[in-house]
Amino acid sequence: MINGKKVVVIMPAYNAEKTLEKTFSEIYKEIVDSVILVDDNSIDNTKDVSKSLGITTIVHRNNMGYGANQKSCYIAALQDNADIVVMLHPDYQYTPKLIPAISSMIAFGEYDAVVASRMLTGSALKGGMPFYKFLSNKFLTWFQNLLIGKQLSEYHSGFRAFSAELLKTLPLGECDDDFIFDNQMLSLAFFYGFKIGEISCPTKYFPDASSINLKRSIKYGCGVLIVSVEYFLANLGVFKSKIFKNDAKRLNLQKELEFYNERV
Repeated sequence: MINGKKVVVIMPAYNAEKTLEKTFSEIYKEIVDSVILVDDNSIDNTKDVSKSLGITTIVHRNNMGYGANQKSCYIAALQDNADIVVMLHPDYQYTPKLIPAISSMIAFGEYDAVVASRMLTGSALKGGMPFYKFLSNKFLTWFQNLLIGKQLSEYHSGFRAFSAELLKTLPLGECDDDFIFDNQMLSLAFFYGFKIGEISCPTKYFPDASSINLKRSIKYGCGVLIVSVEYFLANLGVFKSKIFKNDAKRLNLQKELEFYNERV
């Protein structure tokens, strides 16, 4: 707990048995009130390792995708009465040691969301990020900043934190169930007027760290371009997309609670 705020760490997991224990061991239990892992129907022993570590473990009956996994994570965190939710990948690509700093930026009211950026100090290439991914990240971030009118150093980090208020407000239930969910989420946070901060984060690329292949990277990149254009047009008021809209018909996570038990 930080400044009276309950901190919950969520882990969207798929085949993370080799790295989960090391990741979990570096979480500061002094400030983290609970840890929740959602296993997206892994084919390894992720769920067993998670349970052996005493982590609250939820298992999807079927593989539903990275975005759907995050939705289950956030719903579970809100049900646990979290004030701050930190998403940490269990593949040990990002250091859990930054959780206190990230959480504090929200707990003391400076930001509604925080992204742990690999680009602020050039640590991405030092950590082993493939050069084509580095260039893609730079281009997509430039394009998105241009259309959204912001100045983030990257939109594509998988280590981030959110206030409960943000999670309850955004129409995350209508977002994609695949990897583009990450990008939609940050874009929506800006669209709804939330403040997003950044903190520099080292990263590690190694065989057991999860990473999407080239084909899925291209699909993700095209998705980012589409999300950016949709945001730009919706912000001008000339286009209303499935997610960029301001009306009472939004399917947010609160409304999606009724579907929650069908996926686990």
